[in-house]
Amino acid sequence: MATIALVDDDKNILASITMLLEQEGYHVRSYTDGASALTALTANPPDLAILDIKMPRMDGMELLRRLRQSAEIPVIFLTSKDEEIDELMGLNAGADDYIRKPFSQRLLLERVKAVLRRAEGKKGAPVSPAEGKQIMTRGKLTLDPLRHECMWDGKPVRLTVTEFLILQSLAQRPGFVKSRDNLMDAAYDDQVYVDDRTIDSHIKRLRKKFKAVDENFDSIETLYGVGYRYKES
Repeated sequence: MATIALVDDDKNILASITMLLEQEGYHVRSYTDGASALTALTANPPDLAILDIKMPRMDGMELLRRLRQSAEIPVIFLTSKDEEIDELMGLNAGADDYIRKPFSQRLLLERVKAVLRRAEGKKGAPVSPAEGKQIMTRGKLTLDPLRHECMWDGKPVRLTVTEFLILQSLAQRPGFVKSRDNLMDAAYDDQVYVDDRTIDSHIKRLRKKFKAVDENFDSIETLYGVGYRYKES
């Protein structure tokens, strides 16, 4: 099983997440601050790192920046509740996903498995016939759920797990409107509350990422007061 590095200055969180991940068969290495983690993770990179953003000596974003200088380690950030600026800064820093505290164990496990699948897919393993059937193509858009990869007109688009699930929900039925509630159900654990503004923020970031590879991207349409729909190109 994969090796996961966990870095958080809250020892209670370290203990609970370590127990959860080890029960799932993962090997866990835990650290209480970014500075002590940096040396160990640079020398022996894990398959995935889960980093708290706010830590003494070295915060999670600085730790990620330094780790990425020597290895492309997949990272999930832990952020404080309702601090959207942390989420935006974390994603801009190159995190693969983020989870708000407090979070359910089921949500964390889903995010961990999805990010690890995506990282494994990047290694270039061959696609089996069964896996190939699950790949979704909608015009210029290609989504591979097992590898958690997104392509637009042959160009890769780097999405967080949440963004991928929202886009996948929209693209499953082009032309059909999905309400914000529908998209929340698709992307979030049923024990986690998010408001409409959170979904709108994800849609905004999705559009920005696609426009970075195609300035004419307009496949995610807003129906004001109703929701969103995917328009197949």
